[in-house]
Amino acid sequence: MTLLKKCFLAGAALVVLAAAASFGGYHWATTPINLATPQLDVTIKPHSSLRSVTAQLNRGGVPVEPELFVLMARALGLQAELKSGNYEFRSGVTPYDVLQKIARGDVNEYVATVIEGWTFKRMRAELDANPALRHESAGLSDADLLKAIGVPPTPTGNAEGLFFPDTYLFDKDTSDLDVYRRAYRLMKLRIDEAWATRAPGLPYQTPYEALTMASIIEKETGKASDRPMVAGVFANRLRVGMPLQTDPTVIYGMGDSYTGHLRKRDLLTDTPYNTYTRMGLPPTPIALPGVASLQAALNPAQTNALYFVSRGDGSSIFSDTLGDHNKAVDKYIRGQ
Repeated sequence: MTLLKKCFLAGAALVVLAAAASFGGYHWATTPINLATPQLDVTIKPHSSLRSVTAQLNRGGVPVEPELFVLMARALGLQAELKSGNYEFRSGVTPYDVLQKIARGDVNEYVATVIEGWTFKRMRAELDANPALRHESAGLSDADLLKAIGVPPTPTGNAEGLFFPDTYLFDKDTSDLDVYRRAYRLMKLRIDEAWATRAPGLPYQTPYEALTMASIIEKETGKASDRPMVAGVFANRLRVGMPLQTDPTVIYGMGDSYTGHLRKRDLLTDTPYNTYTRMGLPPTPIALPGVASLQAALNPAQTNALYFVSRGDGSSIFSDTLGDHNKAVDKYIRGQ
């Protein structure tokens, strides 16, 4: 037993016993609580009063004697220190332990991780499968979900690319709409920051177009240091009127029909996302880009390169001319 705990129990016991001797205050403070289940979670709401905290504990399956709990908190000067959040309690916990846990704010936080390069469809599946969330988005279309979290209409009505990939902490039973709302606001903040420091003369006119480009860079780049060069190549292609000719957009446009192997006929089959058959950017982003891809899209490398090909190790070799590009293809793709 720590010195602090000993001091508390010595002092608090006197206060509690003096105020409510019939309850056996010292014994009560140090006796394990008979929890409703061996392990349970209780959520303490924001701005709860001390008495409200005791009521929430009792309703949640952690029975504490309200008057003694209030006296104990006041004796230790913690009545104004109790913090909201989701708390986990296990068998063996005492009223003193409960008070200290809530005063420390030792909340039981849950995690949802969204990975750079995921599609919004993958993000929805991940959050749908998270057992700690309250699934208020169930049954909503993507458009209805955007409306529910207050997103202004996008140029296409599409949700792709609008949510920032990150790790989100939340209390148990948080609405999944709250996670979507936070991810949307964070993406808006990141794209606005990148747009404000963009390089001059870019071949896209709006933050949404830059977001679309960033999503392509995210999917095209196996090596982080190559992102600015990949962005430079795509910017150059847009400037000179070349098609982007990027496989990830084709794959995105194929949807569930993509089986893991891109064939020549797939490159020739026209869809709104086929950047071999259509000029310019696709109509929407194709994934959730991270900060590095956003920065690359808005501050691409200054280069004359119009082509690149993978070396097979995640990095790429860049070429200014088609002749040099074909040589690189022969070396790294055809093995000649």
